[in-house]
Amino acid sequence: MLIRQDIISLYNKWCLISDKIRFLMVGSVNTAFSYAVFSIALYIIGQENYQICVALQWMISSVFAFVNQKVFVFCTKGNWIKEYLKCCTTWFVSYICNAIVLEMIVRFVTKNVYIGQLFSLLTASIVTYILFKYFAFKHHR
Repeated sequence: MLIRQDIISLYNKWCLISDKIRFLMVGSVNTAFSYAVFSIALYIIGQENYQICVALQWMISSVFAFVNQKVFVFCTKGNWIKEYLKCCTTWFVSYICNAIVLEMIVRFVTKNVYIGQLFSLLTASIVTYILFKYFAFKHHR
């Protein structure tokens, strides 16, 4: 039982760290996972279908990111379904932001979709943080 108490104590200390810092740390893992999914899809499906790859990336990484955001960033308890549905709304907005920024970068800045997606994910991450903090996980603050 002592091990369980140590884990709970460590988790409680983790949750005392600023949510911005937790978001950056956990978000880095989520972003790396999302980018890996995008890159693999791009390799399999082809670069000409990069918008399909973005959609696949967002669908696949949403569950992984939700659990990380809920448990390790915003440290909320309960309301899994309600929060997941709010997160889906947030991800839809983030996905649209990601797709538009990626399209603009590929058309006007660089034809390299890998580089374009890096910048798109950074933009979408900022939008996601704001929507998570003030919408998806707000009622627990």
